[in-house]
Amino acid sequence: MRSLIFVTPLKPYRLDEAIKPKNDPYASLRYKEFKFFLVIRFALIFALSMQFSIIEWKVYSLTKNPLNIGLMGLAEFIPAFSLALFAGNIVDKREKQGMVMKCLMGYLVIGAGLFMLTWDDLVAGIPQSAILMMIYVLLFCGGVLRAFVSPSNFSLLGVLVPRELYINATTWSTSSWQTGAIAGPVLGGLCIAWLGVHWAMLVVLGFMLLALAAVMQIGKKPVHFKDIGETVKERLKKGLQFVWNTKVLLNAMALDMFGVLFGGSVAMITIYAQDILHVGAEGFGMLRAAPAVGSCIILLVLAHRPIVTKPGLKLLAAVFGFGICIIIFGLSKTFALSLLALFASGMLDGVSMIIRQTILQLKTPDDMRGRVSSVSSVFVSSSNELGSFESGLAARIMGPVASVVFGGCMTLGVVITTYIISPAMRKLDWRR
Repeated sequence: MRSLIFVTPLKPYRLDEAIKPKNDPYASLRYKEFKFFLVIRFALIFALSMQFSIIEWKVYSLTKNPLNIGLMGLAEFIPAFSLALFAGNIVDKREKQGMVMKCLMGYLVIGAGLFMLTWDDLVAGIPQSAILMMIYVLLFCGGVLRAFVSPSNFSLLGVLVPRELYINATTWSTSSWQTGAIAGPVLGGLCIAWLGVHWAMLVVLGFMLLALAAVMQIGKKPVHFKDIGETVKERLKKGLQFVWNTKVLLNAMALDMFGVLFGGSVAMITIYAQDILHVGAEGFGMLRAAPAVGSCIILLVLAHRPIVTKPGLKLLAAVFGFGICIIIFGLSKTFALSLLALFASGMLDGVSMIIRQTILQLKTPDDMRGRVSSVSSVFVSSSNELGSFESGLAARIMGPVASVVFGGCMTLGVVITTYIISPAMRKLDWRR
């Protein structure tokens, strides 16, 4: 009977059926392929977050220039932003499991390249500027893959569980992602201390192989896209119009984009660990992991006690609290307080993440998942890299402490503005 979910024509559904609270918090985990999907989510973000933290440490150790950290984020942002809409259009027309597999193979190639560039004996004699340029080129290629992997994963989740389990599945998917985000930076910092940068990159490659093995356990899925003779321009325009006309989607994407853009303190953790808190590689790993630990804990709580009432107001409150935590982190001079502030920011970000992803899953038709997810990537995912660049540039101009505090204050301003101008967000109800 389960296979009928994927081969029968799509039928209209009611949102109140899709968000009806379930007694079983593990309902979506009873689908075998969804469990493999969680392994993919965990292993991929584990590998990528560990890889970025290792390369971030390497680049700053070489240059001692925060702007170089910002350029790392910019190298990923440019292709992810530029290709997102076109990637979503392609994903809508292609088989989703195959798309995820191709992206993972591409990440393996990039990881192997970074592994070679961190091999001191191999790159001996190569100018430092050339090594940095090659790192930026590989990160740029990772940004290209980022444009495709995000809508591919989003679309794949939509065909692995029935609609009535979307909230439950989204919570577990996000928890898996955040667990990987916890372990990646922690192990990255420990491996830098124990093994060195070069051999730490080998661990990254191992987890990428794990993700590739997991995607091979998921079968091919039918494509819901219907070719009605539209041009690429018309399909892209249709996706953009859908997001623009669905105001709660647009508001949620914009809120998160500006919140991440100005509140991206993670990019400054390397500087805080080395130059302000003086906690070394182990402390760096703990600071990087603290937001994800907080987020993962709250996500596990929400799996058992899902958000049902006033999601819009709760989203605004969570992002406002996130901004407060960023300000505290920026002003802190003690490791314990900094760790606590980042932990609390992760808990609040976890709440907002679940609400945003649930809005996206419930409001998006199956045949437009790639395009809508790509629009979300333009607003949300790419803002992480642009936020890293903004943080690096602001730190260069204002100093790291002032730049982090400024970002937190701007986040508060964004929330207040959204509350004032967005009645759709204030009045958001899952059942309407």
